[in-house]
Amino acid sequence: MNRLARIVESFSGKRIVVIGDAIADQFIYGEISRVSREAPVFILRHEHTETTPGGAGNCAANLAALGARVDLISTLGSDEPGKILYTKLREAGVGCDGVSVISERRTPTKVRVLAGQIHSTRQQVIRIDYDSEPDLSAELQEILSTDIARALTGADGVIISDYNYGVADPKITEVVRKAVEPGVPVLVDSRFRLSSFSDFTSATPNEDEVDQLLGIKHTDPLALESAAEELRQRFGYKALLVTRGGHGMTLIEAGNAPLHIDAVGSSQPLDVTGAGDTVIATYTLALASAASFADAARLANLAGGLVVMKRGTATVSAGELVSLITQVGSE
Repeated sequence: MNRLARIVESFSGKRIVVIGDAIADQFIYGEISRVSREAPVFILRHEHTETTPGGAGNCAANLAALGARVDLISTLGSDEPGKILYTKLREAGVGCDGVSVISERRTPTKVRVLAGQIHSTRQQVIRIDYDSEPDLSAELQEILSTDIARALTGADGVIISDYNYGVADPKITEVVRKAVEPGVPVLVDSRFRLSSFSDFTSATPNEDEVDQLLGIKHTDPLALESAAEELRQRFGYKALLVTRGGHGMTLIEAGNAPLHIDAVGSSQPLDVTGAGDTVIATYTLALASAASFADAARLANLAGGLVVMKRGTATVSAGELVSLITQVGSE
């Protein structure tokens, strides 16, 4: 545990570049006042609305909270969610010189409506997605390529955060390969097309994504390990960190036996929104700090356990992580 704490202490000052789709995560809170006479639905009295960085923006915000210097390469619309998101990213300490604001693009926005009685906990009742078109113009792709090449000079780590909104296009992989310095870890979080981002350091698929990529459903932990090893070899990764929700994580690393890491904290998470962004941020930052894959995975697991006990799209600080390391080590 002292070893893990020392790794966290070395996070400060590491420079990580995040390339991907920034999303505005919007939470609308309301109190259930009565049932509508127009339809059998509840009427909510609006309490307040919060907008936080999601997607690649959440990943970048987590890195900043952990003490890293962060450069985000992304696009935003010039709409209201884009303006709020840009401000929130700046306030979080994220470098936004590589964020292109495009008037013709809509900022991807996920609106979650949370409702409850006057003294009850607000629960999510519906989510509304405002998607951006995934295709980028040739001019914008050229701008992003230039920003990526410039940002990767001197970087300690790279994250490709793909939510299928166009920024983390498989075409950028060649730009990354040419610009990244030897030995710098490049990690991938892709919800739809991990197979398009091959031969990098590591990736963080969840169980369902492993099943979808292979077209089969594993039936037990041993089958999952075998499936993940097949994917690791097929896509040319040094390691895969498979997230398993309340079952923890499984690390598949070349040349080593699979490592299962139990989940920490409560068995009833408060909110899992954006937890994967926290996991890959911590995992990457640890690898950039010369941690082994196993120790990086352990830290990512601890960070994930912390963030799912926070409401909304949240971050974990280095201080919180060290505190949990100390707590777990004393049990």
